[in-house]
Amino acid sequence: MENKLKYALIGAGGNAEKKHIHGYLALEDVEVAAICDIDLSKASKMAGKYNVPNVYSDYKEMFAKERPDIVSIVTPNFLHAEITEYALSQGAHVHCEKPLSISSEEARRILDARNRTGKRVMIGLNNRFTNEAVFLKKWIDQGNLGDIYSAKAGWIRRSGIPGRGTWFTDKARSGGGVMIDLGAHYLDLALYLMGSPKVSYVAGSTYQNFVHTTARNRNGYKGIEGGTFNVEDAAIGFVALQNRGSLSFEFSWASNIEEDRFYVELLGTKGGASLVNGTLKLFGESSDICLDITPKLKLNPNLQLENEFRHFVNSIKDERQQLIAPADDGLYFAEIVDAFYESAASGAPVNVQTAQSLVSS
Repeated sequence: MENKLKYALIGAGGNAEKKHIHGYLALEDVEVAAICDIDLSKASKMAGKYNVPNVYSDYKEMFAKERPDIVSIVTPNFLHAEITEYALSQGAHVHCEKPLSISSEEARRILDARNRTGKRVMIGLNNRFTNEAVFLKKWIDQGNLGDIYSAKAGWIRRSGIPGRGTWFTDKARSGGGVMIDLGAHYLDLALYLMGSPKVSYVAGSTYQNFVHTTARNRNGYKGIEGGTFNVEDAAIGFVALQNRGSLSFEFSWASNIEEDRFYVELLGTKGGASLVNGTLKLFGESSDICLDITPKLKLNPNLQLENEFRHFVNSIKDERQQLIAPADDGLYFAEIVDAFYESAASGAPVNVQTAQSLVSS
């Protein structure tokens, strides 16, 4: 096919293979040209598995030689801003894994670079693209929940520390613990479904309850014995909205619970919704009785669901198409996270505008 978009992957970690390589290889109008990773053997192994012709250990060399139209950035969090800014300066569109950045200051730099270059930046917020989330967003936008005044979001794991001693548990490289990791999924999803309302203040607490646990199976992934673990393994908090709505949240990598639970629950003046462990239920009333509705999404062939990778490519080809997960939402989330960590450190609620001014100063 003529006029294929040239694609390269930066970072050959878990999500790169599980998600990005498969996603872009499936598109007939995309040429997967290169894989780059600081560990060249890892890049070479993945390239061999998927017949990708070129491998690099230096992303700047890759840009100079390949000139890709699109890149995925699937690296430790602290590299997201640096590589995204460089990719934009080289004329590439960027699909960056969540979180967009480790601070709102970095997120603002990314938005400035995007605005200067005119290229597109999408965050890899895959939970916005599930059948359930796409349908629920349409349901809400049609007014079926009325005014959403309260929400809850969380992801509680019993055993899921993501590699003790790896970059996930090193604040300098991750930017934070479970809040910035799992929160970037379900806190983000709740706020997205609510329409990204303006925030008044954030309050919360962090905990390190399982840093020294002797139960090795608390690690969801292979870790490093005795490695750095200086981030929170649990985060609990509250977001007050300017429209007088509220959102409470809880996230943990390890908890003394029976089973894992990941969820978003929304309460509106006309109806409610719960998305718990992937199952969507809707609540409301009709003819003077309460109703519970369980949508059968897989039985509706006419339901137009979004594919994350197809969506990004289409948005590049048609600038009129709005991104489902734009970089602007990465700044919005980063401002909330900055305020949360400040609140956890001080023990007091933090006004988000105050947090913004502190970062900007």
